[in-house]
Amino acid sequence: MKYYSLNHNAPKVSFQEAVIQGLASDKGLYFPENITALDPSFFDKIESLSHEEIAFEAIKQFVGDEIPAEKLKEIIADTLVFDFPVVKVENGIYSLELFHGPTMAFKDVGARFMSRCLGYFNKDKKDAKNTVLVATSGDTGGAVASGFLGVDGVDVVILYPSGKVSDIQEKQLTTLGQNIKALEVDGVFDDCQDMVKKAFLDETLAHKNLTSANSINIARWLPQMFYFFFAYKALKSQNKPLVFSCPSGNFGNICAGIMAKKLGLPIEHFVASTNVNDTVPRFLENGKYDPKPSKATISNAMDVGNPSNFIRIQELYNNDLKAFEKDFSSYSYTDEETLVALKNIYNTDGYIAEPHGAVGYLGLKKELEKHPNTIGIFLETAHPIKFLDVVEPALGITLTIPAQIESVINEEKVSVKIGTYEELKSFLG
Repeated sequence: MKYYSLNHNAPKVSFQEAVIQGLASDKGLYFPENITALDPSFFDKIESLSHEEIAFEAIKQFVGDEIPAEKLKEIIADTLVFDFPVVKVENGIYSLELFHGPTMAFKDVGARFMSRCLGYFNKDKKDAKNTVLVATSGDTGGAVASGFLGVDGVDVVILYPSGKVSDIQEKQLTTLGQNIKALEVDGVFDDCQDMVKKAFLDETLAHKNLTSANSINIARWLPQMFYFFFAYKALKSQNKPLVFSCPSGNFGNICAGIMAKKLGLPIEHFVASTNVNDTVPRFLENGKYDPKPSKATISNAMDVGNPSNFIRIQELYNNDLKAFEKDFSSYSYTDEETLVALKNIYNTDGYIAEPHGAVGYLGLKKELEKHPNTIGIFLETAHPIKFLDVVEPALGITLTIPAQIESVINEEKVSVKIGTYEELKSFLG
């Protein structure tokens, strides 16, 4: 499998090169040269397959022969060490819980898969090191820190916006030590992401062998297909079309879902549910892609003004807006609407959501008005405990702290404060 840059001004590369480089030399995101739909018989028998077997069939064409099949199966097994329950919330609406991993966020899947691929590629490079440079608006940092902790030949540097991630999210990326370093940036997530992209293109940093673990990296992004397949497996027996609503920031999750559909997964419609950072909803209204600086919200992992993966979604539809709109809707919601939804879900159904899931629920409810006799699934992308300062007062409850969070919550934060790209460059050396 070869990968090309979506800016179309860089050489095609292998899976390994795309993973290690992260971003193409022309600043473009990598995209697979071919997408071959899975045989229909795969979906006929999906109920009888394990999660590991499903994931292997979904991803193997994108890896090709660069990782032997048995080793790829080991990587997948080591990635999927937790469950992905589909929980009924109300009639016709389910929550796909993606927070049962080590850092209690959906990004555990991609971070674990990518770290193990990179570890495999580095296995014979005794003296060479890669530096994973990643920006986070919330959960990416903790998932990457956990996924790469102690991986040989890899240093990790995480940039996060000061004061704009939750306390627990901050502890998860600033307390692990070893090969993990955290940089606290005076700015917003987009500033962090801009610094990371600039570093990739800085030839004076070539000796650092920089790569990214954001969803711009194909090894972080593609495994996010898995849980759409898992949800289909769980709900197939109901024999109804599926509508998925994804809380959307950088649009990696929903882009992976669309990729799953291109592989043949029967999905009726996608909803990109956003907070007030509404670049894509505005695009669907007026046809103009007009990114604006991100605004801080209670669903902070979606505080993204210029979502990186939207260009991949456009490529999946060959920039055909009519075909895209047939499969895809996008709606934005305020913090006030999010809080009302949190309360309604809990008071009506007894289900404890968190802000991102609540936004997903709102978008799903709106879209289901157009899709009668379907099943709606919203993605719960993080455990409510990660937003206890929002969830507890909103619902009037006290959350039990899970073991994964207990292990870091009392650890001492260690971070380096920076405000400019030059300071990042100096830190990287």
